[in-house]
Amino acid sequence: MTGPEQTLKALALVCSLKPSPASSSSELIAEHVFATLRDQGVDCESIRAVDFAIAPGVEDDMGDGDQWPGIRTKVLDADILLISTPVWLGHHSSVTQRVLERLDAELSNTDDADRPVLVGKVAIVSVVGNEDGAHKVIADLFQALNDVGYSIPAQGSTYWNGEAMQSTDYKDLDAVPEAVASATSAAARNAVHLARRLKAAQYPEYS
Repeated sequence: MTGPEQTLKALALVCSLKPSPASSSSELIAEHVFATLRDQGVDCESIRAVDFAIAPGVEDDMGDGDQWPGIRTKVLDADILLISTPVWLGHHSSVTQRVLERLDAELSNTDDADRPVLVGKVAIVSVVGNEDGAHKVIADLFQALNDVGYSIPAQGSTYWNGEAMQSTDYKDLDAVPEAVASATSAAARNAVHLARRLKAAQYPEYS
């Protein structure tokens, strides 16, 4: 396809603290977002960040042993980025914070029009947890992702919070609540709409 309806690519960075192959609620809700994205003709790929050696820092390559550069290539190639994180102690996971810090390097990586390379790309967020904090986590992630250049679509998040101080996880549910399923679908559909519009008409030159 050509024009605004050309095929888009989406990348999910799943920021669970659990390495593969352990089951992950963060990965499951990301897959639920992907279901709608795929229905919209989007190519989807998921990476569980904790499976890689992502060095601390704010450079695009932190040197020997750092596996972020390979992930970064996929980030730059994606039209839509999904950050999927659990809530721990009221905040996004430490893995999520590491990913955000590495994305900060892209502020100095610009295109021919002097725009940061992530300007014109879309980001959405999914959050799971059996404690309060989803709204705060979403707000923090939206601000960070927008800071580095991503555009956030209308209602660009979905979340599930279980009852506080209980042990049920998103992956343990017999069925996804209708309100969550609706939010998941809306976030994905709106991300595709915005990404296609930005493909057709990029932001003005910065220079």
